[in-house]
Amino acid sequence: MIASHQTPLRKDGFTFKRFFVAHNKSPMKVTTDSCLLGAWVPIDVIPQKVLDIGTGCGVIALMLAQRLENTHCKIDAIDIDHHAIAQCNENSKQASFYSICAKHADINQFRLNQPACYDLIVSNPPYFESAVDCRDIQRQLARYTESLNYQQLINAVKRLLTPKGQFCLVLPYHLSNHFRFLCESNFLYLTQVMNVRYSSKKDFSLALMAFSLSRADLIIEDQLCMRDDDGCYSQSFRQLLADFYLFRK
Repeated sequence: MIASHQTPLRKDGFTFKRFFVAHNKSPMKVTTDSCLLGAWVPIDVIPQKVLDIGTGCGVIALMLAQRLENTHCKIDAIDIDHHAIAQCNENSKQASFYSICAKHADINQFRLNQPACYDLIVSNPPYFESAVDCRDIQRQLARYTESLNYQQLINAVKRLLTPKGQFCLVLPYHLSNHFRFLCESNFLYLTQVMNVRYSSKKDFSLALMAFSLSRADLIIEDQLCMRDDDGCYSQSFRQLLADFYLFRK
């Protein structure tokens, strides 16, 4: 993305309209997947408490903090990596989003035997099987399902989600049907989905999905094409990220 001004952008992270997300100390960097999820998560019903599982540098938590800044919502951002949590804390303070509380924690051990309290749970979870090891253990934990498999994620969501809350995540499109089946076999039901393709000539690559503990009368289904045939960002993509991205005019 290119800014609408000539000021050089910092290279140790990602520059948004209202804040900067440093990611040089976090094993997982700012990605389009996370940005799409942070902008898309439905917040028609304002949540009081949000949980970001596997927050990394904190980009999703920061985007939600901006969207919810005029509310009393509190955001817990957790990760198993010390460096990621330190960077999430730094990014939150730099952006002056004091609604975020970054915590070093394993979701499998987080708030055990405590009442469910989160109205919204979000995650950009690890999804690569570990056929090939990453160069360092932190990046491997962030990217591979060995550190958090789908059943563990679903178990944590069911334990922590309030009865009327929702769980939102982004997954590669080819894994989305499998994950939906796994959720529904655990009584978590799809309520909304947006399938994303990079361009009109490409197949779907991502699925943004929202689940709840109650079956929806009607599942809201949308599609998003990120780029037009000329390679420029599409109008729908620009509208979704309008409050965050620095687009060229």
